[in-house]
Amino acid sequence: MAKIYSENSKNAKKMNPKDETISFILNYSKALSVINYKKMKFEALLN
Repeated sequence: MAKIYSENSKNAKKMNPKDETISFILNYSKALSVINYKKMKFEALLN
């Protein structure tokens, strides 16, 4: 049988991201622009 990975593990640690990781992801998402044109998607990073 396949192992189910979505079950909670007793040995799981609570992991928290660093502040700089959160800042990087937020800044990246603010700079990312997706343009839809005739069934095509263009991604532009506005930095």
